[in-house]
Amino acid sequence: MGRLDGKVALITGGARGQGRSHALTYAREGADIVLSDICAPLPAVTYPAATPEDLAETVRLVEKLDRRCLASQADARDSQAMGALVDSAIEEFGRIDVLHVNHGVAHSATWDGTTDEIWDTAISVNLTGAWRTARLVIPHMIKNGGGSIIFTTSAATKTTYYGLSHYTASKAGIAGLMRTLAAELAPHSIRVNAIAPSAVDTPLGFNQTNFDLFTGRPGSTKEDALHVFETLNLLPVGLLEPQDISNAALFLASDEARYVTGVELSVDAGTAIQPPGVPPATSAELAQLRQQVAAVDEGKTVQP
Repeated sequence: MGRLDGKVALITGGARGQGRSHALTYAREGADIVLSDICAPLPAVTYPAATPEDLAETVRLVEKLDRRCLASQADARDSQAMGALVDSAIEEFGRIDVLHVNHGVAHSATWDGTTDEIWDTAISVNLTGAWRTARLVIPHMIKNGGGSIIFTTSAATKTTYYGLSHYTASKAGIAGLMRTLAAELAPHSIRVNAIAPSAVDTPLGFNQTNFDLFTGRPGSTKEDALHVFETLNLLPVGLLEPQDISNAALFLASDEARYVTGVELSVDAGTAIQPPGVPPATSAELAQLRQQVAAVDEGKTVQP
């Protein structure tokens, strides 16, 4: 027996990354799946966009789990396109029990490099798209007697990341939207929550632009950047896996969380509560370097 048997879940940004992981996790637990993804490049976004082939692959993988899947190459900001998808989902499945607003974009730019195009893309895609999608699904959940809405925010809503003012503003806006909707929709038995991940191993979070930003060196490799990402977390890990986020999302989507609403759940390896000072990962590396230097001073051979 699955934790989502008989339920229908709509997931935005479902072509790859966290969205695909959520779709497969929900499907394994018995849900039928509705997917949207723009599958096209967006202004000022430097990493490659998901493709129609990515979306088709997610559909194939869901159907391989013997669950039905409806998908549309739709922009979350486009009320007409998303409305058509929601209508199709209701016609096909009769209900939408779970809405996971997962889509988003991230640009790495300090304040003086944040153009109008960068700002407008982040706010419109991440925040406006989240609102317009939720607004379309809510009436059906009210008619159905309840549901679960999950937004993907970010650890950036709880701590500070350098060079992400536009992204942080958009995600903080979603956190505020989540709390307000949780209050307004509680009488309808609709729970509204968010998940705030730190760096996840997806094209959005881990790409060449971010490698260069976080290391301060153009042309840095993933391995170079991973050492920097490790310093952001309290737990000894540099990157989370999409499945780590899906595990938390499954709880919020399921009846196990039937009395959980208005919560922004951190799945961030401790990023949001990182105390001031030198992070543990850096401290360990500094201690190792001190040992190596001391050994060299004593004329010993040291393995790097």
